[in-house]
Amino acid sequence: MFITLLLGIMEFGRWMFTLNAAGEATRWGARLATVCDLNDSRIKEKMRYILANVDDAQISITYAPANCDASNCKTVEVSIVNATFTPLIPFFGVALPLPAFTTNLPRELMKSTGNPVCS
Repeated sequence: MFITLLLGIMEFGRWMFTLNAAGEATRWGARLATVCDLNDSRIKEKMRYILANVDDAQISITYAPANCDASNCKTVEVSIVNATFTPLIPFFGVALPLPAFTTNLPRELMKSTGNPVCS
């Protein structure tokens, strides 16, 4: 009984860590997207450094207004959708879905070239 409780507490801790990492990954991605070139591929790469079990299809980076360029983008929105948490001890034999995480920030005009944050 004690071992089952201990394993449940450990899995709950891992789940909370994954939720925190997903939130931090979207915040970090939004910060990078505000100062780096539009649609810089390294943004998603750095987000995966924080939350390794997401792929490019689960990360969305959108700039507003639609079809803007580097000189007239106002905001950036970074989202992680359809991400899952897989328990080490499969209680139900399935991966559990995580809620969607989104961060919005105002866009700044900077370039990736020579910017240490973007490299």
